[in-house]
Amino acid sequence: MIVANIDLLPQSYGANVKVQRKCRESVVYLLDAIRERLVSFYRNTNQKPTRIIVYRDGVSEGQFAEVLREEIQGIRSACMILSPDYRPPITYVVVQKRHHARMFCKYSTDMVGKARNIPPGTTVDTGIVSPEGFDFYLCSHYGVQGTSRPARYHVLWDDNDFSADEMQAITYGFVYRATDANLRRFSSLLPMPISVCTASN
Repeated sequence: MIVANIDLLPQSYGANVKVQRKCRESVVYLLDAIRERLVSFYRNTNQKPTRIIVYRDGVSEGQFAEVLREEIQGIRSACMILSPDYRPPITYVVVQKRHHARMFCKYSTDMVGKARNIPPGTTVDTGIVSPEGFDFYLCSHYGVQGTSRPARYHVLWDDNDFSADEMQAITYGFVYRATDANLRRFSSLLPMPISVCTASN
């Protein structure tokens, strides 16, 4: 599934859903799906996205290089189909939920909810992250039951030159939009961004 903004509102999305063989990690139909998402954005806004941020799930560290190479090329090709001189900066982030890291508050006054979890927005970008890469852990949701498990984000490609703080704030903003009590339940279900591909201004 490829999900992307269809206009300038961050909560408006369109999606492409296709089935591919299970043993294939790269998205086979990526070029067509990205092109369709870009065309949809253009039809609704009369402009092309000035930058593209991709959040990709389901990739193990051993597959990073292959998937990155194939999918960045697919995104660039889709952009050039739209217009030969259209080359927006791309940021490509892999999201991993299956890991064994857990975070706990040092002080009980910082704990939230009945489960006494770390608060949403807790970010760890030192100590347990890769010394060579650009990665971080972010707990972007309320833990309703049990221990909150933050997602791990690996920034594999960044033409936008985001700082670590900017990338973490953008990621947190995508996931945790709930500011009132009515939406807080919804945010507890989202440990990672909804969007797999986000075209943004």
